[in-house]
Order: sequence, then structure tokens, then C-alpha cells
Amino acid sequence: MVEPETFTFLTDLAINNRKAWMDAHRLERDDALRNFTGIATALHDYAYRFDYLVADARSKPKQSFTRFFQEPRDRVGRALYRVGVDVFANAGHSEEDFGYYLHIEPGSCHAGAALFQPSKEARMRSLNRLLDDPQGLKAILADPEFKKTFPEGLVTRKTLGDVPDGFERGDFVDPYLKMVGLGCRKNLPDALLLDDDVIDELIETFRSASQLVRYFE
Repeated sequence: MVEPETFTFLTDLAINNRKAWMDAHRLERDDALRNFTGIATALHDYAYRFDYLVADARSKPKQSFTRFFQEPRDRVGRALYRVGVDVFANAGHSEEDFGYYLHIEPGSCHAGAALFQPSKEARMRSLNRLLDDPQGLKAILADPEFKKTFPEGLVTRKTLGDVPDGFERGDFVDPYLKMVGLGCRKNLPDALLLDDDVIDELIETFRSASQLVRYFE
């Protein structure tokens, strides 16, 4: 699945997060991109085992993972490049629709379902969904299989200080309204991702996450 050289490249990139270094290591970068493309293809090929909508969608493997370069608004500190890459499997667009993902980052690999970087329109749809059916979300979070697979519950990569104006409810859903993009994740050891048999683990993880994807459709 993930090539050892890909992990090595990402580890080195974290230490040398500069344009000059990236320019000097284009061959390694291109090898990593080919690896991500192959993983995206595999996730789509096996999608019939966890989500028929993804299986029926047109596969675009070269457009199914995040790019290394970060826009200024997404940067943490002075880092130009991401040192972790999300490979997606969904029936729509990664900024518009909930879908499945595998995050590849040395020491911090995980998989699940999410919409972590929603467009403004997609975020509004998610907020309205949470307001319209909070009990549906509560049922998912209480589901034994979901809780076992995703003990952290819902997670995000960015949280606002307050609930957006006009969306306050004063109940359990409020913390999720503060999340700018959200999802679920199962942590995975790096060594597991080196084995092609990890696809079976990913399929089971995605099956457990599918009810969250259905909720936000």
C-alpha cells in the first residue's frame, strides 16, 4: 500500500520544509505522487465493499489526494508544504461532499470519513443538517460499532471560538457547530500501511464510517 520510500520522503520533508529542498528532490516527490495515485485507485476499486455510491462514481485517482503545497491560509508557521497527505474515496468532491479518506503521515496515520476543508456552501449544508437532525447524529455517536471503531467520536482540524451567529441551540450539538469541517478517524500504525493486506482493515473502517457519510448526504 504505502511504499517505504514514501514514508522516508515525508519524514525528510518535515525536516526540510523548503522550496530549495523540494526542488532538489523532485524524483522522490514524483514517486510519492505515483504511490498516492495507486492508493486512490485501490480504494476506488474496493469501494464496492463499503459504499456502492463511491464504487459507481467516476474514478479520478490523480485528483483524489491533497497536494503538498499549502495555500498561505492553510499554513501552520512557515511550512510551505504539507507533511501529511489525505487520499480520498468519495462520490463527489473533497471540498463539497463527505467521503472516506486515508491520512498518510509518519507517526500520525489514520483513516475514516470526513469533510475537513469544506467550501462555504458545503459548511452551511453541514450546519443545517446538524440543526435539522441532531438526534440522528446522536444515534450514530451512540452506535456500538461506531464507538468501538472511532473512540474519539467526531474530530476536526479547526474549531471556532463560538457557534456561528444564528445557529445556537444550547444542547449537545453546539460543539460540532463550532467545527469547521468534521469527521471521524481511526489511528493506524505506520507498519500496518506498508502491507497490502491493510486494505481489509481500511474496508472495515470505512464500513463503520459509512453511516456518518449517509447522514451528511
